[in-house]
Amino acid sequence: MWLLERNITGEFILTKDFVGDDEVPPYAILSHTWTEGEEVTYQDLINGTGKDKPGHEKIRFCGERARYDGLQYFWVDTCCIDKANYTGQCSRIAVILYTHKLP
Repeated sequence: MWLLERNITGEFILTKDFVGDDEVPPYAILSHTWTEGEEVTYQDLINGTGKDKPGHEKIRFCGERARYDGLQYFWVDTCCIDKANYTGQCSRIAVILYTHKLP
């Protein structure tokens, strides 16, 4: 699973991909309502785009709140899951469900 963090220049970057037995650091999760076409995606982050999308404000807010709560990392579903990779998407969702023991 990928997490987001804010680098020293204030940009949001994806962490390394935490897999298998990797120790995942504490992180905040943004729960929000999606608006089609307005959310920052995984590809936007990889390509350095999406800053003009309305959803970028949600990411900024989550990053600020995480920092306020003493967390360096945070997770936002719209951009921490590569939706272009169906197999990867399913495995990421399974990890999230397992990690949070959701029914």
